[in-house]
Amino acid sequence: MSLAKARTVAVARGIHYRVELPDLHSHLFSITLHIPEPQAAQRLQLPVWIPGSYLVREFARHLQQLKGTQGGRSVTVLQQDKASWVLDCQPGVPLEVRYQVYAFDNSVRTAWLDATRGFFNGTSLFLQVAGAEEDSHSVDVQAPPQAPGWQLATALEPVRVLKSGFGSYRAENYDALVDCPVEMGNFWSARFEACGIPHRFVVAGATESFDGDKLVADTQAICEAEIRFWHGAQAQAGASKSDNPIPFQRYLFLLNAVNDGYGGLEHRSSTVLICTRKDLPRKPRQTLAPPVHKQPEGYTTLMGLISHEYFHTWNVKRLRPAEFARYDYTRENYTELLWFFEGFTSYYDDLLLRRAGRIDNAVYLKLLGKTLNQVQQTPGRLVQSVAQASFDAWVKYYRQDENTANATGSYYTKGALVALCLDLTLRTEGRTTLDAVMQALWRSCAAGPMSEQNLLDVLATLGGRSFAKDIARWVHSTAELPVAALLEQHGVKVHREPDQVAQQLGLRVKESGGLTIHQVLRGSAAEQAGFAHGDEWLAVQAKGAKSTGAWRLQSLDELMLYAGNAKKVTATVARDKRLLSLTLTLPKASQAVRLAVADAALLNRWLGPAAAA
Repeated sequence: MSLAKARTVAVARGIHYRVELPDLHSHLFSITLHIPEPQAAQRLQLPVWIPGSYLVREFARHLQQLKGTQGGRSVTVLQQDKASWVLDCQPGVPLEVRYQVYAFDNSVRTAWLDATRGFFNGTSLFLQVAGAEEDSHSVDVQAPPQAPGWQLATALEPVRVLKSGFGSYRAENYDALVDCPVEMGNFWSARFEACGIPHRFVVAGATESFDGDKLVADTQAICEAEIRFWHGAQAQAGASKSDNPIPFQRYLFLLNAVNDGYGGLEHRSSTVLICTRKDLPRKPRQTLAPPVHKQPEGYTTLMGLISHEYFHTWNVKRLRPAEFARYDYTRENYTELLWFFEGFTSYYDDLLLRRAGRIDNAVYLKLLGKTLNQVQQTPGRLVQSVAQASFDAWVKYYRQDENTANATGSYYTKGALVALCLDLTLRTEGRTTLDAVMQALWRSCAAGPMSEQNLLDVLATLGGRSFAKDIARWVHSTAELPVAALLEQHGVKVHREPDQVAQQLGLRVKESGGLTIHQVLRGSAAEQAGFAHGDEWLAVQAKGAKSTGAWRLQSLDELMLYAGNAKKVTATVARDKRLLSLTLTLPKASQAVRLAVADAALLNRWLGPAAAA
């Protein structure tokens, strides 16, 4: 069948889109939408957000030149609101809609197009046809004529595609269509299997030093550990007789390596990642210096990101909050359960790195200690519960400012510690583990929405008692979590040591040719002295010092050098071009947590392989 004929068949069966890239330098995608049987007043709308990133991002601001025709005649287009249009057309007569989308956001959430790379999420490009959301959808992505060597990668089901990947794809409905991002360009690509499931890893922007073999080997180990976590040690692809089959037939990783950036976004059969090029694994260097085998520290963070987004394939994409049973792309979709779906995923991302053998106990405890310190150093944990933080993600978490740390907590980090406390409590009581709880939730709720009550029911069944009071205290109040005591019961030594100067003062600063105040933490010495966001800290002078004059300050590390044993200093700051003198009382040293192995055998009972599902 020719590509043109396959396209005709796809159009006849449902909603069809054609994506063209006529001019890469314009950063414009050209889209043609074919609706075989439109309504009389056919409504079209573009999503205002993308699932997994809880902020209204107004994608429609990039849409332009929307026009409709029927039988070669123009139809009237009326814009109804910021992201929807109504076309006054004849019902039942095929409708063709053409428009363009500007794409110059190099993130995981939207779309990008230039002469080196193309990428898009369907929520940025594909208008939703009201009344046809459950119809079959297809898309034909045409290769750019000015870039003949480009390839295309997507998790969409192929209908008729060229060797390069360009061609026609289909999806069972609109949700499935927009949940499969598309990568285009001259990218690196490799394939592997995990528990019999075909996987592909695509990397754009990598340098010559990139070690693709290591990335694939590590990712394969992570994927197999997570598949076995959810489906047991005997997990097999497509096992028709299994009562717990793997829920996808293929999986795609899309990684964009950039100069500066980090993040990921989950999808049902793929994920989009972004990292810095320097954090990619590197081949041993054979010139300029002796061979180097040590990988950058940022690579461990990248492996954690891969683990996190892959875990979401089960936890949030399928096992999802009741409020996400059906996405409403026109508005915020509120839930109080992000502490579970993001927080518990954050707990397991590094834990499964350990179980996959990608890191050792010492590295795992270092990562866990970092999470613990992040939570303890955020005053907002005492202001807002993690359930409230989940609900407020739409207006607070993704719109952080100088007061964020004082007003809210992170459902990622504190949610991870809630999972930790729950897991260690279950293990201490000896009846079950959080692993078993997650697996039971998967078996009971994967085909439908999940509520907090579902979690409580499984905990009561497997744990032998009610955990309602624990969840109420840890999730719905601002009470401190019993992390240290629980860790010490499971082979971990909790050390206390002096914190960094910035944290002791209650400051978060930017140091680049000078010292600029970014955040002032609530109740801190810096707040009491009168520091404010945006202040440039120019100089410091110790109270009662014998030397005359102030010292120029360019980094916080210099503060104690110039303060000596003084209990107070005078800080000179510039605020709105005005010089101010602030009296800063130096506080007693606050403490940070450092975790270490105390009993390896006991620790390994927790960090070792998960129980079979």
